[in-house]
Amino acid sequence: MSKNFRTLDDVDVKGKRVLLRVDLNVPTENGRVTDTTRLERVGPTIIELAGKGAKVILLAHFGRPKGRDPKESLKPVAAALSQVIKKPVNFADDCIGVAAQNAIAALKDGDILCLENTRFHKEEEKNDPAFVAELAKLGDIWVNDAFSAAHRAHASTEGLGHKLPAYAGRTMQAELDALSKALEAPTKPVIAIVGGAKVSTKIDLLENLVAKVDGLVIGGGMANTFLHAQGVHIGKSLAEKDLAATALRILEKADNANCAIILPVDAVVAGQFAANAPSHAYGLDAIPPDGMILDVGPQSVSRIHAAIDDAATLVWNGPLGAFEMTPFDRGTVIAAKHAAERTKAKKLISVAGGGDTVAALNQAGVAHDFSYVSTAGGAFLEWMEGKPLPGVEVLKIR
Repeated sequence: MSKNFRTLDDVDVKGKRVLLRVDLNVPTENGRVTDTTRLERVGPTIIELAGKGAKVILLAHFGRPKGRDPKESLKPVAAALSQVIKKPVNFADDCIGVAAQNAIAALKDGDILCLENTRFHKEEEKNDPAFVAELAKLGDIWVNDAFSAAHRAHASTEGLGHKLPAYAGRTMQAELDALSKALEAPTKPVIAIVGGAKVSTKIDLLENLVAKVDGLVIGGGMANTFLHAQGVHIGKSLAEKDLAATALRILEKADNANCAIILPVDAVVAGQFAANAPSHAYGLDAIPPDGMILDVGPQSVSRIHAAIDDAATLVWNGPLGAFEMTPFDRGTVIAAKHAAERTKAKKLISVAGGGDTVAALNQAGVAHDFSYVSTAGGAFLEWMEGKPLPGVEVLKIR
């Protein structure tokens, strides 16, 4: 898919000022970065550009500041990034104006500079043309390596692509290649696993997927809404009962598209929503009126394994049960391990994404065994929904 985009293979960066949009929106506690996953992801692009003699100028947002706020400064993140990539990362305390210009003027070829949080300026999120022009003055080319922010048409994620020669960074390139293999030009048959608490947040996703995949596994709390719509008594389980008609419409759409829907056939049920609450597996015809479905049952896991075995490509978003509490993580963990084994055996292309999904795969210890795990939340979901992403569209070769 990256053949449709200009990449770092298409440009000589030596001596050039490269505005590199990265995702540095990392979790912190008391000013200290607690998870360096996103820093590790952007490292290769930064190191490659610096190694080729570019002046590397990092653009990023952090948090949701309302104006300038020291608590939302990128300075400690830049220091953590320096440790991850084992290279000095200079810092400028603004992303436009004299502070940024002076810091860039002092750079030598191969130096790395992080500019302050772009969202300290409200014009960033408005994609304000004057602000885009101020940013564009600072660079010769723009490289977008932040797929996770590509669903936003902001100044640094989209606007710059209209003012400077635009290229995809290595993280963006890897993401686009992986996503293309998953849904746009996949090896068939394709199966999707979609879980999570609510149908309401994933209606667009489900409606897009049923038209694209051969089988769709629905798990988590959202499966309860589908079961309720089909007349199953689900006790006190979490469900959006007012969306029963929506669930039936999605099932009908799947039927018309020859997409097999795989819903739970049994469930692990507890009397309360709490870790290690006493639980029992029940068939769907025997769920106690005061019980709560908190995970898929063993027969459902077997059916999911069979669906994975039949597939050549798997796209996964969302856990199958209340995975944050033992033992209700069991269905998700077992299915994830099975998908990982198939992937390692070269029998499956597996692509997963979304915050809870990444957490669940890490919990199962298999994130590194999947073909690709996207750290992008909203952008990954919007891509799965079939929506164009502004930060990707602007990179396309026209």
